[in-house]
Amino acid sequence: MTTAWTLTRSLDRIRLLGDLTPGDSNLDHQALRVEVLAEVGRIVPFDAFVWPLCDPVTATGIAPRARIPCPEELPLVIRLKYVSLPARWTGLAASGAQATTLLHATDGDLSKSLLWNGVLRRYGIADVLSTVFADKHGCWGWLDLWRRDGQDPFSATEAGYLADVAKELTPALRRSIARQFEAIKRDKRRLPDDPVATLPNGDKGRGELPPQAVLTLDEEMAVVGETASTREWLELLQPGPRPYQAVPAEVLNVAAQLLAREAGVDDHDAAARVHIGSGRWAMLRASRMASAGYGSTPPLAVTIQECPPAARLDMFARSFGLTPRQRELLELASTGASTAAMAEIQGTSAYTVQDQFKQIFENCGVRSRAALLAIALGIVLGAPGTSPQE
Repeated sequence: MTTAWTLTRSLDRIRLLGDLTPGDSNLDHQALRVEVLAEVGRIVPFDAFVWPLCDPVTATGIAPRARIPCPEELPLVIRLKYVSLPARWTGLAASGAQATTLLHATDGDLSKSLLWNGVLRRYGIADVLSTVFADKHGCWGWLDLWRRDGQDPFSATEAGYLADVAKELTPALRRSIARQFEAIKRDKRRLPDDPVATLPNGDKGRGELPPQAVLTLDEEMAVVGETASTREWLELLQPGPRPYQAVPAEVLNVAAQLLAREAGVDDHDAAARVHIGSGRWAMLRASRMASAGYGSTPPLAVTIQECPPAARLDMFARSFGLTPRQRELLELASTGASTAAMAEIQGTSAYTVQDQFKQIFENCGVRSRAALLAIALGIVLGAPGTSPQE
């Protein structure tokens, strides 16, 4: 039996892992999740897991990590996860429960879960322990642990432990998203105008992004059509597992969220902002094609384009944990408003505005409004004609 002292020590170790994410640490959100899963597994044994991050506003999955016994059924797993109501991460976030088991959420009748009924039971999964990573700034991810038949169901103690893990880890996950906004500075290690030079973190350089792409998917979420620029965009997204390595899971996630909306399971938008390297972000959005020419069930359409500035600023403000007034100042600064104008809009003094900016600079690791806007808007410092003005 796991003792209270063992649980406390484990949470202490997870807290230390989370504290490694700021500053110069190389522990990004991928490495952080690997380390946390190793620690969680010492306390809560599991046979498989699914752990995506989320767009904080839409709660749609991005940057997934997973180890499941059925990768060949990935589109079905994702689709059924989104349209299954019991233990859904958005419901956990809304209720404040933070963690629960599938057995508890279905009152012991697992067939109430479309995911279990359609997939998990065929692979001998007897229970799922689910948690959500959410705070006042948004929903940053969710984690499902799967346990096979022949083992005890997840206990209330294990669910409570995972809820405590979520409380400790949520700020660290949010900060790890914030680190992806770091502006790419030109240095002597790569050619200043080479758009595809490999950077130290493995990202590619900042050439022009492709034009908007559109993929069409059928009801089983198989790709049935695409526009000319689609392949270029898909190469910038995280590849899926075999045999779906050519279809990033983010595409399947936004499509599945649209199906959840249509089914009345969840009302968040079917959209997600996805980091694609070098401080750049893409916007993915799913919609239903018009019915003309498609028969009774028109296909789903997933569009991929560069993230618009307003949506990028929103992600930046949330991930850095800015207060509403600090966020308003950031948005005003992005329009070129002066300190005096900002003070008038906020009904305060210029000195108060300057003090607020000092706090923002400290939170975001910059020293000027120019550097702040460069990171928030994705401008490469040092590129001719691109540095924002004070």
